[in-house]
Amino acid sequence: MKSGLEDVVAAETVLSDVDGKNGRLIVRGVSLDDLVTSSRYEDVLELLFDGFFPMRGSVQPALGAARQEVFAHVAQTDPALVALPPVEGMRALLARLDDGDDLAAALRLVAAPSVFTTALLRLKAGLSPIAPDAGLPHAADVLRMMTGTMPSMQQVSALDRYLVTVADHGLNASTFAARVVASTQAGLTSSVLAALSALKGPLHGGAPGPVLDMLDAAATPADAPAWLESALANGERLMGFGHRVYRVRDPRADALKGAVRVLAGSGAIDPARLALAEAVEAAALDLLKRKKPDRPLDTNVEFYTALLLEALGFSREAFTCVFAMGRVGGWIAHAREQALDGRLIRPMSVYVGPMPQVAA
Repeated sequence: MKSGLEDVVAAETVLSDVDGKNGRLIVRGVSLDDLVTSSRYEDVLELLFDGFFPMRGSVQPALGAARQEVFAHVAQTDPALVALPPVEGMRALLARLDDGDDLAAALRLVAAPSVFTTALLRLKAGLSPIAPDAGLPHAADVLRMMTGTMPSMQQVSALDRYLVTVADHGLNASTFAARVVASTQAGLTSSVLAALSALKGPLHGGAPGPVLDMLDAAATPADAPAWLESALANGERLMGFGHRVYRVRDPRADALKGAVRVLAGSGAIDPARLALAEAVEAAALDLLKRKKPDRPLDTNVEFYTALLLEALGFSREAFTCVFAMGRVGGWIAHAREQALDGRLIRPMSVYVGPMPQVAA
């Protein structure tokens, strides 16, 4: 028995390979390093969905139409739903979608987190939701629906790079949840809802926001080393460092660091904020190496995710929703792979409770 199913192989997949020893992520035969420089999110969807759905040409027009279709559900949003944390409001709206298993159902589910999250954020701010523009690329339309203005080329590129980077990542907790539900032959909506519920847990998708809390507490580059030393001495976790699988630097961190630097070059990030982040990263890595030499704790995807999403205007409470905007493509592909090729997932457990007394 392995607690947390550590090192237990539960599926064979053609979708992605997480090489924790060498710090490499491969998505359908393409390394993340190459994927983020050459692909938009729509391209990665085509890559993930190939063989699981009948794909005819570019997915962009159909995804644009799907955004418009799911936007109809926004009109049914009530004040109680808007008052919920964004991820819970988005989950409630997503549950209204039909539980299908074809490409149309899949694209509605890909569109839903983006459409519902931006609408909920605007409603929370007292603003009217903005209808999708089916003719725009997905990342561009997400930012336009949130702000009401056309984003810059650098902003679109940054969000695209984020969505591509997080689209799939092996058999993580939320993806495994999606596969478990799919193995029962439930529909794609059921699988995505299960995955989203797993993602909202603070040990999975809820960590990028606290990275910004850490930066705020560190305050200045000069103060960062002393603050981090105190936090670690008090038993606090340094957010944005360490990963369950990677034993070296998380390759997704470097992919997003590049996008952050592009945003900084365009003036979309306060240079002082970036300088603070880089000082905190350097001080934290030095501290962890000295204090925990037996544990490989390097920068992970959450650290630069926090800076990138903050620069794009997303509130901290919505970060998990934006994670879902990208990861939903992987959830759907894994659900289809499990439903088409896998068996009902039914592991065994070992009973360790009391036994009934036997009469003498």
